[in-house]
Formats: sequence, C-alpha cells, structure tokens
Amino acid sequence: MTSTHLPNFDKYYYYHASVQSPDEDVQFLKRVYNEYNNNQEPNRLVMREDFCSTFAITCEWAKLGDKYIGHGIDLEDETLDYGRENYLSKLSDVEQKRVHLKLQDVLEPGMPEADLVCALNFSYFIFKDRAVLKKYFENVHKTLNPNGVFVIDCFGGSKCYEPNEEETEHDDFSYFWDQDSFDPVSNNGMFYIHFQRSGEKKREKCFEYDWRMWSIPEIKDIMGEVGFKDVSVYWEGTDEDGDGDGEFTKAEVGEDCESWICYISAKK
Repeated sequence: MTSTHLPNFDKYYYYHASVQSPDEDVQFLKRVYNEYNNNQEPNRLVMREDFCSTFAITCEWAKLGDKYIGHGIDLEDETLDYGRENYLSKLSDVEQKRVHLKLQDVLEPGMPEADLVCALNFSYFIFKDRAVLKKYFENVHKTLNPNGVFVIDCFGGSKCYEPNEEETEHDDFSYFWDQDSFDPVSNNGMFYIHFQRSGEKKREKCFEYDWRMWSIPEIKDIMGEVGFKDVSVYWEGTDEDGDGDGEFTKAEVGEDCESWICYISAKK
C-alpha cells in the first residue's frame, strides 16, 4: 500500500500498514476451506467477513476471481464509508459487483449465508459474556452453508496478563500496542493503539479495545456446543530469533510463549 501523507492524520491507513495483510489473509482462508473440503470448491465460493471494519479482506477476496463473492458486515458507517472510498474504489467494476456490504449486528438474524465466515483481528473479544459469544457462534453456524468453515484468530501468553507497551518501527512511523490493564477475575483487558509519525508527537489512543481475553479451550468448547465439528488450531511457527514467522500450521500442542497468535477453525 503506497503512503500518501495528507495534512490530516489517517489512522485507518496506519492501522492497515501496521497490522493488516489482506492478500495473505485470503490465501490462508482459502487454504483452510480447501483442507476441510478436500480441495473441492463450489462454483461460487462465498466468504463473509464479520466485524469487517474497512473490509479490506472482503475486497481482496473478490480479487481472487469470478467465483469469489464477499460479504462485509459491520456496525460502523464510518469504517464502511472509508472502505468504499479507499479499497472498494480500487477494484474493477466487475470485482466491485462481487462485494456486498451490510450495516448489521452480527448477533441479529438475517445474516448473509456463506461458505466461509471469518472474524479476525480478535474482534469477537468484545463479547465478554459466554452466553453472548455462544449466541454469535450459533448465528455463524446457522448461516453457514453445508460443509461451511468458520475461522477466527486468538492471542494470549503471559505478557497479556500485565500492563505493557510494545513499539514496532516502520520506515516513517512507529506503531505502539499498549496493554493498559488486565483483570484476572474477569479476564478483561484494556488495549490501545498509538502511532507516531517521524518528526511528530505521539498520537495517543487512535484505537481502543475493551476486551475479554478468551482462551483457546473456552472457544473450542463453545464451538462444539453449538454444533461445529473438526475444531482445529493453527499455531504460528517461530523464526531464528524466536519471533513469530507468520507461518501457521495445525497443532495439537502450543508453545509456552510470552505472546502468541493462532487461528481456530471449525466445520459445520
């Protein structure tokens, strides 16, 4: 993504540049779907991105080819409008017709049916009550087509149980992931994203997240309760420095890391 630094600070641009890789995401989603279905794709492969925000993944999905249809679901007009202007507008007319957007609560009935549903960037962590998370998973299960696949991501590790802030430097700005607080009684945590462009003051709390830290076993249990089967965990490998290498493979056992990221998938 090419940066065009306008006088106004574009927090969505810097978020995308810091934490998103939609082209890699869609390849991973496609791979997981095919692994569950023996590489047998339907004539139309419909993906739904819940909590889609600026729906960059949905747009990337539509770019895969004629049979790839994307639905983006979110509650915020602002983020959907941003995606229309900055991502959807970059697609061809034919690709744009394969992108469908809906301003809707993911807990409500009437969600678009799909072959593949994803909820990424830990977005479902906003559901702090187990019954509410279960209701969301039930809604996903109900709206998946036969042989449909559900994919979410999850993070954790000992570093997530104490306040800390981590800086990642980019060419012309820094990204800060700030865990401000953690409550071990509720497993609730408060997180912020800050940015600092070169030569400028740090911009505090560009994004904030009031989340419950769900564990992998909790998520797997709820998925099973609502009817999902073949629940799998895709664990990230490590590079020579001990950091995540961005390669995710199925795993029965994880690693005791200070910080880890994984994907959890299941089939209807």
